[in-house]
Amino acid sequence: MTEPEAAEVGPIDYLVIEFPADRTPDGSALPLLDDLVARGIIKLLDFVFVRKELDGSIFAVAVEDFDLTGDFDVSLFAGATSGLIAREDLDEAASALEPGCSGAILIYENHWAAPFASALRRNGAQLVASGRVATQDLLDSLDALGV
Repeated sequence: MTEPEAAEVGPIDYLVIEFPADRTPDGSALPLLDDLVARGIIKLLDFVFVRKELDGSIFAVAVEDFDLTGDFDVSLFAGATSGLIAREDLDEAASALEPGCSGAILIYENHWAAPFASALRRNGAQLVASGRVATQDLLDSLDALGV
């Protein structure tokens, strides 16, 4: 990778998603994820399904072997592995899951932000903090404002 290509990287985020133990995921969100990738909004780096047993043990499940209902071809995501997720990362992310539940771990680049982030880096700026406002906190604030 040349120097300019290395600098064209947007912020990297992760999501840990829990699926309820009493429901089989229907895969309805996967076409939306595929659309984000197809439009270049995000670049999917890792996509791992996990299962957390009642005893707390955790194991990865191949994307194509994850028990999803629906018509979407989940194997499109089978190659989404960058090597960023180590076993310790998998364990830490899955610790957020309730025993008996399954989950998905996504690591993605905010590809839309790459030119902006690159321009900042060229001028000596660097990202020193990042965070998210929890959706429920936002909804509660809007509710309190009567919006």
